[in-house]
Amino acid sequence: MTTTPNRGRCRRGPLISAEGLNGVGKTYLTNRAVETLDDKPVMLDEFSQRADGRPGLGEALLQALRQASIGDPFLRGGTPMAEALLLMAIKRHDLDTVLPDLARGRAVVEGRSVDTTAVCQALLLHPGDPDAALRTATDLLNLAASWRPLPDLTVLVTDDPSEALKRAQRRDRCVFTGEQARFMSEASALFEQLAATDPVRYRVVDRRHVDEYQAADLVRTWIRDAGDDLDCLTEPWQGPGAACLCCHRPATAAAA
Repeated sequence: MTTTPNRGRCRRGPLISAEGLNGVGKTYLTNRAVETLDDKPVMLDEFSQRADGRPGLGEALLQALRQASIGDPFLRGGTPMAEALLLMAIKRHDLDTVLPDLARGRAVVEGRSVDTTAVCQALLLHPGDPDAALRTATDLLNLAASWRPLPDLTVLVTDDPSEALKRAQRRDRCVFTGEQARFMSEASALFEQLAATDPVRYRVVDRRHVDEYQAADLVRTWIRDAGDDLDCLTEPWQGPGAACLCCHRPATAAAA
């Protein structure tokens, strides 16, 4: 028996995030990955690469966090839960700005999304307790998912933390303190633990086992294939039957 393709299905583009420590090369590898794609995705800069003074609510909130953290590379200002909520608000703002692109079927790649917020803030809330940090990181992701949809695909780039530290210091022309280096190492471990809890959403490329060419090829393949068979994108807080943020029809009708 043959089936007639459903021409009414939502044709939105995929929402993709690139995650990992400072210095693992996620931006470099992502840029290499997309340069040969015919359909270039929309690229959203990660926080550390956004220039001061860009207009918009998201940038205004980010500037407030920068001022409160007094130059800390992880935007730590001493109030981790309040900072987590502000960072989630910025990521919600980012989503709002790219909804028209997603609705037109374009892929969007976020340079870091809510996963970084969950990892870093969980470590700050539970210093020296990796088990509690993992539970809290999962809880923070669930909280973020009540504000906005999580990425369809999260590409996590990992490496030896000491190598990532060297690259970050060379790139930013700075020397990290011993405490900052330890924080990076703890974040590396927590990122990998968090990814293991959701193998459907995460794809992990470990630079300890592949060279940069292989890594870029993997990322390219994952981004290229991320748009297959996507469900509608809905407001999590609106419940079943909510209208899709892209095709604006009830999600249940679009999937029928």
